[in-house]
Amino acid sequence: MRPIVQDRDVKIPEGVSLDFRARTVRVKGPRGTLKKSFTHVNLEMVRVAPDTVRVKVWQGTRKHIACIRTICSHIENMITGVTKGFEYKMRFVYAHFPINVNISEGDTLVEVRNFLGEKVIRRVKMLDGVKVTHSTGQKDEIILIGNDIQNVSQSAASIQQSCAVKNKDIRKFLDGIYVSDRSTVVKE
Repeated sequence: MRPIVQDRDVKIPEGVSLDFRARTVRVKGPRGTLKKSFTHVNLEMVRVAPDTVRVKVWQGTRKHIACIRTICSHIENMITGVTKGFEYKMRFVYAHFPINVNISEGDTLVEVRNFLGEKVIRRVKMLDGVKVTHSTGQKDEIILIGNDIQNVSQSAASIQQSCAVKNKDIRKFLDGIYVSDRSTVVKE
């Protein structure tokens, strides 16, 4: 038996404005603005208080009801992004050939050189709103910073996947660039 209505609330903190129209959510905060469309999911958004938004699904199946928490998590990540920002740290791991990483094009392009001694240069372009810098306190580390968690994490994944070891035993050849820490830019 399907429930008639299922809902979940999202709290909006001070200093953040959240607008939604036709299932497109726009969040503004001190670090910028994020906009995301949820038109692919059939749900209803209602502002029940100035600081609360309720996400409802009417006559939903089990999988449709599971979308409620997903949408709420996306909105909460957008709120965290415009208030604190997201920071991913990536470390270079190598046994013999030192990996050399250059950052260019206004901190939006990563060039990986000398991976496993190969001559090919791997170029990875960052997604919108993601900036890359070399770490000052740690050797062989880069830091990705941005407001949209999906863009920051996908950029980190693209860097990691560009350094995949081919035609060798991956249990022995552990070289690569891996995510070592995930946190927010503004520390609590």
